[in-house]
Amino acid sequence: MTNSIEDIEKADVILAAGTNTTEAHPVIATRIHKAITRHGAKLIVVDPRKTEIASKAHIWLRPYPGTNVAVFNGLLNVIIAEGLTDDEFISQRTENFEAVAEAVAPYTPEEVERISGIPAEDLIAAARLYGKAKRGIILYAMGVTQHSTGTDGVFAIANLAMATGNIGREGTGVSPLRGQNNVQGACDMGALPNFLPGYQKVSDPAVREKFAKAWGVPSLPDKDGLKLGEIMAAAYEGKVRALYVMGENLMLSEPYIAHAEACLKKLDFLVVQDLFLTETAQLADVVLPAVSFAEKDGTFTNTERRVCRVRRAVSPRGKAKPDWEIIVALAAKMGYEMNYDGPASIMEEISRLTPSYGGITYDRLEKQGLQWPCPDRDHPGTKRLHAERFSRGRGLFTPVTYKKPAELPDEQYPFYLVTGRILYHYHTGTMSRRVKGLNAIAPCGLLEINPADASKLGIQDGEVVRVSSRRGSITPAVRITDRVAPGVVFISFHYREVAANALTNAVYDPIAGIPEFKVSAVKIEKL
Repeated sequence: MTNSIEDIEKADVILAAGTNTTEAHPVIATRIHKAITRHGAKLIVVDPRKTEIASKAHIWLRPYPGTNVAVFNGLLNVIIAEGLTDDEFISQRTENFEAVAEAVAPYTPEEVERISGIPAEDLIAAARLYGKAKRGIILYAMGVTQHSTGTDGVFAIANLAMATGNIGREGTGVSPLRGQNNVQGACDMGALPNFLPGYQKVSDPAVREKFAKAWGVPSLPDKDGLKLGEIMAAAYEGKVRALYVMGENLMLSEPYIAHAEACLKKLDFLVVQDLFLTETAQLADVVLPAVSFAEKDGTFTNTERRVCRVRRAVSPRGKAKPDWEIIVALAAKMGYEMNYDGPASIMEEISRLTPSYGGITYDRLEKQGLQWPCPDRDHPGTKRLHAERFSRGRGLFTPVTYKKPAELPDEQYPFYLVTGRILYHYHTGTMSRRVKGLNAIAPCGLLEINPADASKLGIQDGEVVRVSSRRGSITPAVRITDRVAPGVVFISFHYREVAANALTNAVYDPIAGIPEFKVSAVKIEKL
């Protein structure tokens, strides 16, 4: 996130793409609401589903699933054609704009209407609104990234922001909204296959030498690791033989669950570290009981890069331990002593080895959270990235072209399936589905279907139907609603009884490795 959460309220125009903000990021949604009602901001929403935030939009662009890149390129096409680019910003702060201008030239409003179904006049109106804004901010989430072309979608968003100079200033920026409380922190700490903590590249010899010396080992591997989808494929092929899973329920969160199960069962050894005996933990050889956020000390780094202290509120039960204690004990059993006496000493090491966290210490965090980069103890933290210059010097425009999703509806499987979250449950329901009140409000997974489609199929609201893809079938109850367009259905992925990911396609973005959860082809049968 290039900016701070507070910038949402300072924007003139908010472009929210592929984010069901009210349900998936409700705290952020309150900022959007305030920006509109108190400060007169205008809201553009790009989403195939009529979410609550889409109903509040001044302009709602409703594309066919999987056509985001064409839509973003079309917006930039209009902005360039109507002279709404920030030419001074482009010339002084960026490079490769000409290549992007050439790439988006074919994406006229009429062509984008053909590809995405968005009326040309609506696309033009949205482009003018964002292009003329003095302060425009873009919010996006998994409706942009969870595609086989998800990285292209992010490049296209970055192109829009740079072309209009909406970066590095108050009320501007590009804001990927993190769906869980410490996703940002996990990435920051090297939970990625090609980085050590602080996005320091595994391929850099100086970086490896620094960490090897600090950790008291002769050397560290110089090759990038595997992404999750690659790990699963390698497990199936016998190339990965053991897997250690922490806090992730792969048996509900992975696409094509039947194949994911087959991959896990091919392993020689599976360890799961979690709060409960999840569907994945039930397949494990060893389960290590961890504690919840309320039972441990540490930090979370939130969506605006803010490192926040977390303090233990209740004592752990039974033999459950904080994650760091489990890892330290396991390392000792394997012959490597980690000399940490608590989370504070781990943070001291982070500060020492990770430049962007250099000035972040527990004593400073006692008073307030700090946003990285915070290079030293006198630094106040950074509200906005790229204010004077980009981290690479000049911002790089990246030309992208629209590519169809890997699987589209056809005669046999005529519906688009879109998956996502609902307000009342969290991820795979490991925690939230154990809460009686939440289960009373949202007890089961539902298939959202348009009234016109329900009428053609002869199905009633509340009726149980069979939904099938080329990979599996589930039997959810029906909710008839105009939230989805004709030809599109929606299922949340929280429910093991009607696991949406039994249907989704295990194809991945070639750069980021993210599965295409947002577009699968399904059929619906009356039972």
